This record gives sequence, structure tokens and C-alpha cells, in this order.
Amino acid sequence: MNNRIVIAAIFSLSATFAAAPAGAAGDAAAGKAKAMACASCHGADGNSANPEWPSLAGQHAKYLAKQLANFKAGDRNNALMSPMAAPLSEQDIADIAAFFESQALKGGQADPALVDAGEKLYRGGNATSGVAACMACHGPNGMGNPQANFPRLSGQHAAYTVLQLKAFRTGERANDAGKMMQNIAARMTDAEMQAVASYMEGLQ
Repeated sequence: MNNRIVIAAIFSLSATFAAAPAGAAGDAAAGKAKAMACASCHGADGNSANPEWPSLAGQHAKYLAKQLANFKAGDRNNALMSPMAAPLSEQDIADIAAFFESQALKGGQADPALVDAGEKLYRGGNATSGVAACMACHGPNGMGNPQANFPRLSGQHAAYTVLQLKAFRTGERANDAGKMMQNIAARMTDAEMQAVASYMEGLQ
């Protein structure tokens, strides 16, 4: 598929997501206490020590709330997260999401050997295979688009990002609107996933 067509479709969907109704307003102070159960995996301040578990600090609250709601509803499955989300109310979800959004992400470093390939894919995509440029949705600095509910990727563990890309590719993860990420990941090689994930981890 032509990259321009893919990017145009993404921006069209972006406008649709921006018009979606907002959920409950979150209280970061209340969320701090409610997020204590999350600390063992994601860190007390949302900075995960395990690279296969995502850092949540600085992530958009709207995106975090959607993921928790998806885990609760079964639209996204994970043996650890699904039971954690099950008892949460809409207000609990909003408060926890607000707390993690308020925290500072420590970020990481890219593998120097992968930077060039990762940057090329992130900024320009792969016209031959039809992989759209990541920055079309996630921004030039990887900060995402909270209005369209596209997540922040800068500073995220590369190992976690690769796991999610592979899950989208196989259909194991399918909670992306319009199958956008599934369609993109299906066209990516393992090497491309590793390179772009490493590049994004080093973005500031």
C-alpha cells in the first residue's frame, strides 16, 4: 500500500478519535494510593525496572485509561494485567491513569548500532513494504498525540515495544482502532522492529 494513502487514512482516523467522548476526570493524588498495587511491576513512579514491562510514567492518561478498560473488558488480554484491572471502577482507572501521567519518565538509550536504521523507519517508513512512518501518529519526538489517543513512545523500553509489535503482527493484541497497528506490524521484519524500538527508547 502506498505510504501516502496509509498516512492519510491515519490522519482521518485521528480526527475521529479526537471527537470521542472523554471518560471520568482523573485525580492524580487519589491515583497515587490506588497505583500502589502497580508498583511491583511498573515502579512506584511508573518507571519499570523490567524492560519487558512498560514504563507508565509520562504516558497520556487517556491512553492508559483505554488500556486498563480494555484489560477489564477482555478486549486486551494479559495473564497479569487482566485480573488486576477486573475490579477497577471507571473512577479508579481515571485516577491511576492521571497519577502515572503526572510522573516523569526516566527514559533510556538507543543502541548506537541501530540508530540509523531505526530513525529511517521512524521518520520515513518503508515505501517498499508499505510501512508508514511512525512519526505520522506518534510525532517527531515520539510524544504521541493525546487528542487522537496515540501513545507516547519516546523513552519506552525497546524490549516491551518489540513484544507489542509482535503481538500486533500475530493478532494476539487487537485493541488498536481500525487495525492500524496490526496492519503496520504485519509488514515489519523482526530487524525493523528491533531497530525502531531501540531508536524510540532513546528519543527525548
